[in-house]
Amino acid sequence: MIVRTRAYSRAGLAGNPSDGYFGKTLSVIFKNFFAEVTLYETPDLEILPNDRDHSYFKNLEHLVQDVNHHGYYGGIRLIKAAAKKFYDYCQSRGIVLPERNFTVRYQSSIPIQVGLAGSSAIVTATIRALMTFFGVEILKPQIPNLILSVETEELQITAGLQDRVVQVYEGLVYMDFDKKIMEAQGYGNYEPLDINLLPPIYIAYLTDLSEVSGISHGRLRGRFDAGDPNVIEAMKYFAERAVLARECLLARQPEKLGKIMNENFDKRKEITPISRMNLEMVNLARSVGASATFSGSGGAIVGMIEDEKMFERLKAKLNEIGAVVIKPIL
Repeated sequence: MIVRTRAYSRAGLAGNPSDGYFGKTLSVIFKNFFAEVTLYETPDLEILPNDRDHSYFKNLEHLVQDVNHHGYYGGIRLIKAAAKKFYDYCQSRGIVLPERNFTVRYQSSIPIQVGLAGSSAIVTATIRALMTFFGVEILKPQIPNLILSVETEELQITAGLQDRVVQVYEGLVYMDFDKKIMEAQGYGNYEPLDINLLPPIYIAYLTDLSEVSGISHGRLRGRFDAGDPNVIEAMKYFAERAVLARECLLARQPEKLGKIMNENFDKRKEITPISRMNLEMVNLARSVGASATFSGSGGAIVGMIEDEKMFERLKAKLNEIGAVVIKPIL
């Protein structure tokens, strides 16, 4: 039995990063990039390394280049943590797993640490593979909670539910993480929307702007928990942008989405420092008439474009600073 599962890259359109603060978000997956996990039965349990998991280097310079590109952590820790959490989940619910071992390997085309949900994609694909391999069913809205716990509880990474929800549900998803709803049912209200409601959008990213998203989220979490009024007010504002984004799409007024996305980024700029190149990427996109906001925690932006001519002008501008610009496959 060979199990092969995928999870796709994601772009947060509005509401980000309020998902970790009982807010609301609108997010979409796009299929240009994905993480894939292959799992098959073997006598022993083994996790095979990917090129992100180097432990052999030609020299010190090679080691430094690898760290700059991949960070200090590859995908093996994500798969190990996902397998442990899956086992813990089954144990806590009295689910008896068959005595079967497996070998698991992964690959990912998602650009590393630029806010396109690469880490959560590896975890999501691993959980899907384990569920299929062992024949375990988990209610769909509960799966993102399990995926999130892999990073927050096992690896101590600060994160929210948005990425995991949209990678589980796929397509275009509106998410409401209201505290009363979360406490009452254990998860938020997740509403898939018609992908055809979206206007034309683009994704742009700079690979040399990578930063572990947990660092960015951790800074905000500390300020939020300390009662910083600016952060608390901003989270409410972000949630309102998601509500407005959903409303304009359902009312078939997609032209309003660009303004909402711009507002989301501008508020984020008020509460967190934005690196010079991230800011330049946003400003250049807006200079040709496109909207622009962070797709995630920085390194990648997403926005609305009017037509092919604007897209070509956008590509030309952003290519000048080394940014990759793509049309997402939705």
